[in-house]
Amino acid sequence: LPFPRFPLPLPGIFPHCPPVPQTLSCSRGSCPGGPAGRMKLLENSSFEAINSQLTVETGDAHIIGRIESYSCKMAGDDKHMFKQFCQEGQPHVLEALSPPQTSGLSPGRLGKSQSGDEEGPLSDTCSRKTLFYLITTLNESFRPDYDFSAAKSHEFSREPSLNWVVNAVNCSLFSAVREDFKALKPLLWDAVDEEICLSECDIYSYNPDLDSDPFGEDGSLWSFNYFFYNKRLKRIVFFTCRSIR
Repeated sequence: LPFPRFPLPLPGIFPHCPPVPQTLSCSRGSCPGGPAGRMKLLENSSFEAINSQLTVETGDAHIIGRIESYSCKMAGDDKHMFKQFCQEGQPHVLEALSPPQTSGLSPGRLGKSQSGDEEGPLSDTCSRKTLFYLITTLNESFRPDYDFSAAKSHEFSREPSLNWVVNAVNCSLFSAVREDFKALKPLLWDAVDEEICLSECDIYSYNPDLDSDPFGEDGSLWSFNYFFYNKRLKRIVFFTCRSIR
């Protein structure tokens, strides 16, 4: 069945496009409660407050979600790992992605990403450098329980529309928590926009096969993993959520 429609963001409704900030940050190796990490987790009190409302019992299911912000600025070790990842030192080589699961658009439709460096089929490619950021974000967010270093480009998709992603997220969360989501929805999207400037983002999703899906355990009802990547800010906001019985 098609997703029920919710009010979608219109041009200009996400006005927050911050300058590159001097944001307090930490790696999970230097912050309490986590092993050494490579991506820097950026502190965001709004996300912390929202995350407390994204983990709820609904009676029929358990909703577990979180939003995190990561810096893509690479330190010395990161640069070394990136060179190894690129093998031949070609970060702008395009990697083939799978068509998005949240759109009926033809994969042959041509377009250009918000970052301006990935022309071609709208949802079919990303640069190897961007793929490195996506995989490293997954590793940092799910460590030490999962290692995504062997993830392949076909497990990712580039989403063609902010409106579609917003609607898909809203639909999933509204179907799970109903009226409680109405108050949270504007706070959630305002906080994401404040952090990442949604109008400037390329949006990617992670859609793994069953063998490598961290949410593929018995009882899983649905899950999503979205990356909002702003090249200018050198930052990724990662939004992951699942529903389990």
